[in-house]
Amino acid sequence: MKKTWVRVTLVLLLTAVLLFFFVKSVKDWGEVWRFLTHANLGIFLLVLLLAPLHLVTRAYRWKYLLIHEKKNVKFYNLFAGNAIGFTVTFLLPGRLGEIVKPLYVARKEGVRAGFTMGTVIVERIFDMFTMCFLLGVFLLARPLYESKLQLEADTYSKLYLWGIMGLALASLLLAVSLFFYFFREKALAITARLMKPLPEKLSQKILKLLHEFIDGLKFFHSLGNLLTYLGLSFVVWLGIIFWYWVFFQAYRVSLPYFFLIPYIFLTMIGASFPTPGMIGGFHSFSQLGLTALFKIDPDQAVGLTVAVHAVQLVMTCLVGFGILWREGLTLFQLKKLGESGES
Repeated sequence: MKKTWVRVTLVLLLTAVLLFFFVKSVKDWGEVWRFLTHANLGIFLLVLLLAPLHLVTRAYRWKYLLIHEKKNVKFYNLFAGNAIGFTVTFLLPGRLGEIVKPLYVARKEGVRAGFTMGTVIVERIFDMFTMCFLLGVFLLARPLYESKLQLEADTYSKLYLWGIMGLALASLLLAVSLFFYFFREKALAITARLMKPLPEKLSQKILKLLHEFIDGLKFFHSLGNLLTYLGLSFVVWLGIIFWYWVFFQAYRVSLPYFFLIPYIFLTMIGASFPTPGMIGGFHSFSQLGLTALFKIDPDQAVGLTVAVHAVQLVMTCLVGFGILWREGLTLFQLKKLGESGES
């Protein structure tokens, strides 16, 4: 109980700090409200309709990770797993949705929990690799757009730094995953030695989940599945960029599609902070991207950030709660499911 309270306190403190940096640049909240409500209604309705698009592309991509465990996984369950996972992440701290998502699908499809949790880790690795690659293309193409998008040297250096850090983290996770998959017995032996101080019942449970997790990496053994999954990762993220492009069009901010790559990369970093609903982290990095990359007025940047986050939260939760209502589940039950997966 004490450990939970300490974790919640730290998460709330992090959220407060990030929100402070987000709002401290606001000069006129009246201007923020004006920017927030100044949208083209027709395009904004399209933004609302397209908001769940990434749940569809993510579900289709996920199928190629689960195919080694079960070939006929229902698309609806994959879509529902993503929607419910993001709903939990939006409403509860600690990115609990990342655990709820695979456990939900494991129960619905009768597959091993450790296996599905392993596939989610692979998803995050490829998400980082995909966005790092797109950011690299953007940075290398600098001579082609320098006259239209003049960024300060400090902004470029920070983008390079964050890109390298993201690539390094993705590479480390990939290397560890590959080590566990191709050197299974050695990896399990090392893990067993590290867990000797733990109670035997807990260590056995962890090792069982680890066995299933390694099985979840089977797609690395198929070059065809690997290339297909990589291609679908680009479909996912290019679709996300497209949605943001439509959103900015709704708010009469005309930005070339290609220029949104570094902005989306920054919001991905901000969204990785384990705050409730990605509040604070997403907001701070979104505002940073809008002001540093596109020289958008800070008040307008705050308005746009609040709007884009609100649309994502509301539309995702509407889909998520619709699925929960259909299946007779509650957010509390999902919270218990996620906590059981953590222990």
